[in-house]
Amino acid sequence: MELSGVLIVDKEKGYTSFDVVAKLRGILGIRKIGHTGTLDPDATGVLVCCIGKATKLIPLMEGADKTYRATMRLGLVTDTQDIWGTELSESSYDDITHEMIKTELESVIGDQMQVPPMYSAKKVGGKKLYELAREGREIERKPVPITVHSVSDVSIDIPEVTFTVKVSKGTYIRTLIHDMGTALGCGACMSELRRITAGKYDIGQAHTLNEIESLMKAGDINKTLLPIDKAFEGMERLTIKPSFEKLLRNGNLLTDNSFENSYEAAEGEEVLVYMPEGTFAAVYTFNNKSFKVKKMFL
Repeated sequence: MELSGVLIVDKEKGYTSFDVVAKLRGILGIRKIGHTGTLDPDATGVLVCCIGKATKLIPLMEGADKTYRATMRLGLVTDTQDIWGTELSESSYDDITHEMIKTELESVIGDQMQVPPMYSAKKVGGKKLYELAREGREIERKPVPITVHSVSDVSIDIPEVTFTVKVSKGTYIRTLIHDMGTALGCGACMSELRRITAGKYDIGQAHTLNEIESLMKAGDINKTLLPIDKAFEGMERLTIKPSFEKLLRNGNLLTDNSFENSYEAAEGEEVLVYMPEGTFAAVYTFNNKSFKVKKMFL
């Protein structure tokens, strides 16, 4: 039976997200694997990998909020906005106080526009920005809307400032840090980054590649694969009646009397639909007195 489910990898330094997927394909012996959000090679932490049928989750999960534990290094500016890039300038941070840092961290909370860094996987004109950057080219990038939901657990040991930050999709933490350094007047770059949550998943559920390989060899890999429907925790669960099973498999419209359990859904509400024996089948949306398939997982 083909493996299917969500595997939370604790990505280590030195691996690209693509490297992780390639290694998982070798470990699990399955080609159908994808991830829901790139991590830079020098960043660590939660990389949500979707296996088998769970790859259908990817477009539904890519917009999830993420939380990071990050470290800002004051006084240093680099071309990549992190400590692993080429130094562009070094400035004194002697006049920077704890109060100034805390005020600046508080000021970034909320909605804002952010210009993506040149050293990023964002595509412009069909080419990744980091490819253009490596060619020595810098092009104009349009700012994109982002949200910083919260900044917490701040630890200041000048020149380093470590904090936890929860952000919306598409937020570059190193750019956030670079911009804070500019605002402080001394410049700054990111020196550490660890993703601790991605959507509903967190670092407590994650395993290193070595751990996953050991579990696979021991025949225990299914103990680490999270079921597909866990991604939709909190949504109403409806079980199809046997007589409507064919309609469900074909992705047809369903009505209230299609289910074993009655439920009065709100307009636009999404529900989880299960087969009579309990297998998760699909996500349906209720509109205009009927349920329409949003994503099928059979």
